[in-house]
Amino acid sequence: MIKLLAVLCGLFVAATPALAQERAQVVGTWKLVSFVNEFQDGSEKRPMYGNNPTGYIICTAEGRMMTIVEAEGRKAPQTDEERAAAFRSLIAYTGIYRLEGDKFTTKVDVSWTPAWVGTEQTRSFKIDGDRLLLITPWVMSPNLGKMSRATSTWERVK
Repeated sequence: MIKLLAVLCGLFVAATPALAQERAQVVGTWKLVSFVNEFQDGSEKRPMYGNNPTGYIICTAEGRMMTIVEAEGRKAPQTDEERAAAFRSLIAYTGIYRLEGDKFTTKVDVSWTPAWVGTEQTRSFKIDGDRLLLITPWVMSPNLGKMSRATSTWERVK
C-alpha cells in the first residue's frame, strides 16, 4: 500500500510541471480581435458582434479564466427593449479552466446567462505567436435558428 501511494505521489509530482507548462501558454491577458459566426448550412459568415467588438480573456496560472465580449456600438439602455438588446450583445463568464490537447474547457461558476452556470464550455484552441484562436463546437443558435459555431481571435496584451 505504501509503495502504491509513493508511485501515485511520484506520478502527480511528475505531471505537475507538464500541466504548468501547458497552462503557461495561455496564461495572461488577451484582447479580442474578431468574433465571427460560421453556419453549417454554408451561408455567409457573420460578425455576430459587429466588425469591431471589444473584449478580453484573462487566464491565471492558478487555472481561473474570465472573459467578456461586447458588440460594437453598445449604448446605455433606456427601455426594456433596449435592455434586452444590450443583454443579447454581451457574453461574460468565469470559471476554472483546463487544457487537454487542443481543447480549452471552462467549468463555469458565474455567467451572464444562468443556463451556463455549472456547465463545461469547451472550445478548440490554437496559439500562433501572440494570437489565440478559439472555436466553439457546432450548436443550434437560439437567436438564429440554425447550426452555427463561433470563431474568436485574440491577441496577447503586452
